[in-house]
Amino acid sequence: MKKFSFLFASLFLLAACGPAAGGGASGGGNKVEGDTIKIGMNMELSGDVSAYGNAEKEGITLAVEEINEAGGVLGKKLELIEKDNKSENGEATSVAANLTAKDKVVAVVGPATSGATKATIPNMTKAAVPVITPSGTDDSITVVNDKVQEYIFRACFQDTFQGVILANFAQDNLKAKNVVIIGDNSSDYAIGLTKSFKDTFKGKIAKEETFTAGDKDFQAILTKIKDLDYDAIYIPGYYAEAGLIIKQAREMGIDKPILGADGFGDEKLVEIAGAKNVSEVYYTGHFSEKAPATDKVKPFVEAFKKKYNKQPSAFNALGYDSVYMLKQAMEDKDSADSKDITEGLASLKDFVGVTGKMTMDKDHNPEKSAVVLGLTEGKETSADAVNP
Repeated sequence: MKKFSFLFASLFLLAACGPAAGGGASGGGNKVEGDTIKIGMNMELSGDVSAYGNAEKEGITLAVEEINEAGGVLGKKLELIEKDNKSENGEATSVAANLTAKDKVVAVVGPATSGATKATIPNMTKAAVPVITPSGTDDSITVVNDKVQEYIFRACFQDTFQGVILANFAQDNLKAKNVVIIGDNSSDYAIGLTKSFKDTFKGKIAKEETFTAGDKDFQAILTKIKDLDYDAIYIPGYYAEAGLIIKQAREMGIDKPILGADGFGDEKLVEIAGAKNVSEVYYTGHFSEKAPATDKVKPFVEAFKKKYNKQPSAFNALGYDSVYMLKQAMEDKDSADSKDITEGLASLKDFVGVTGKMTMDKDHNPEKSAVVLGLTEGKETSADAVNP
């Protein structure tokens, strides 16, 4: 996912990242010191999208505890250094610098959102310390200006994959011939999802409207589309605005199916929209108990329920998988130094996680399956697995 960013910041980031990509870093990364293996967590624990960061923290914490209880990695316990980036890209940049330079972590999990993850690339590259974003789906996280970012990896599928899946689901499963798009124009996440959908969808875009993150009143947009001829609404955006759009649309009598990406995948969507309004809502998810991708799903769900007394979300699962991916990379290379973890992640093959069996491709994206989840009155009532 992608936290909103501005054009100037994006251009500055591209300029900063471009030359460093693929060209190595100024240092050799951090090495294991002492009796523990220090890994960092750079997460949105407060601020606009804290629901995602806190969910991933729960999964990360559970994974670290499990690994340590089982004896750790390479004879050492994992030590998790937690830091809050406050859902701000600038703060995420500072956190990345502190984790690598002061705390001397050998790897970092997070941020959760694409904008924050992209903001950390220069510092992570300079430090030569690998990072896994559990849920940063923007395509340009791992490849900038056609150059693979040497130290940047993800545990999730990327936006182009989601947009294609949703377009195909709209036309094949919902038989939609005309679609309305209501997208967040302040988010690269939403802009990328919109482009991918439009490039794939074979029908007609009946109307395209935009909003800005933080908007609350969508009555004007919904009034424009209410009486148009269309079969579904596509909302590329986050739970905060999507929840309000769903609520206001249903209260206006708009009962068309609604499609969204993984930004819908938090319980706050239903809280904001109201459960009775969240029917015929579909979104791309990273895991489902109804369509388990691997045999790791059941034990994960049981362990998560035991620790937190609630059902796990996809973001819990992605955080959890990210830590186990680091563990696998360390074991594959028989080393917990940053340089070797980076090589281990780049060559990760047939890793069996909760969110799927995955192999890292040449662009540092995991090849894995996805699932389209359907909600009725706020509850998951369908799950259709989709392979890449």
